[in-house]
Amino acid sequence: MTPAARVQAAIEILDAVIEAARTEGAPADRLVAAYFKTRRYAGSKDRRAVRELVYRAIRLCGEVPASGRAAMGALAAKDEAILQLFDGSNHGPAALDSGEAMAAPGIAPAWLVDRLEAAGIDAEEREAMLGRAPLDVRVNTLKADRASLELPEQGEALTAPQALRFPSGTQVEQWEAYRDGLIEVQDHGSQLVCLAAGASPGETVIDLCAGAGGKTLGLAAQMENRGTLLACDIDRNRLSRLSPRAERAGAGMIEPLLLNPGKEIEGLGLHAGTADLVLVDAPCSGTGTWRRKPEAKWRLTPDRLKRFAATQDHLLGIAARIVKPGGRICFVTCSLLDEEGKDRIDAFLLHNPGWTALPAAIPIGRSHGQGTRLTPSHDGTDGFFVAMLGSPC
Repeated sequence: MTPAARVQAAIEILDAVIEAARTEGAPADRLVAAYFKTRRYAGSKDRRAVRELVYRAIRLCGEVPASGRAAMGALAAKDEAILQLFDGSNHGPAALDSGEAMAAPGIAPAWLVDRLEAAGIDAEEREAMLGRAPLDVRVNTLKADRASLELPEQGEALTAPQALRFPSGTQVEQWEAYRDGLIEVQDHGSQLVCLAAGASPGETVIDLCAGAGGKTLGLAAQMENRGTLLACDIDRNRLSRLSPRAERAGAGMIEPLLLNPGKEIEGLGLHAGTADLVLVDAPCSGTGTWRRKPEAKWRLTPDRLKRFAATQDHLLGIAARIVKPGGRICFVTCSLLDEEGKDRIDAFLLHNPGWTALPAAIPIGRSHGQGTRLTPSHDGTDGFFVAMLGSPC
């Protein structure tokens, strides 16, 4: 592909990303992969270059752009080398017209910036939310230990006791240690959240929104493969990915449980009132993960945010019914919005007399409301809110 053809390809992918943002369609990484699946002529350097252009444009634009061309035009206005590629050449984009409307630079849509400001996320913090994330791994203590594990590259030891950090793009999936389950890719903040949950060997622990099981595997390691660990979700596809990961990690204690939406309590009936710990890693807007999925800022609307908050309240209500007296709930969202963090805990405590907020044992981060918040700027992690709740005895 010529450099100009790469710009045109990025424009076409951005059109698909913009449409998906408006219709809750596929995420950007899948759209990039789908584009090149039907264009085998594009080499690895072409794919990397186009992907780089796509994500640079997404990070630059605040409001949802009118088109991929408007988004790429905004990037061209900041980069003369890209501007020169709007030359009308074969397979390249037509020249930009002087009166052509371009997308406006910004962090996110204006309403969302206002919500972040209201939650205490200042300009420096917001800028860091769209930076580049490093690659963090967790050493799986069911099979190895950070102090003695030898890897092809030496990672940076982080605060979490088994966390290592590598540059973005490090191909750890090709390492023997990854294939053998000695390491798992997991953001440092996510590892700290698992530590805050405080699962112990022999306990009964329910991961209520396990998904593909990243945090479930961390809990299994904490529990040393002893006790009961139930991994629940309503998404069959996501939950199906857990079993092969658990087998690779040697986490034989995990019991997957598919739940029916709206009928979760019926599916959990035998476990009501038995859990020492319930992890509620709740579905959310993902504002804390923009470093990895910057297009998420375009996918959120005020109405979707309300729906996420309602789901989070629903899940907290389920957790309260299955935890035993004196047990605890660990509530987590990868969001920096108060509507999905501080406000949810305040509402839960207001409507559930006898429950108390417990300290979250996280060595970094800052107190926020009745919980702890991690941010890319302050902590070098994805953005998280985590709160611990204690059940009345």
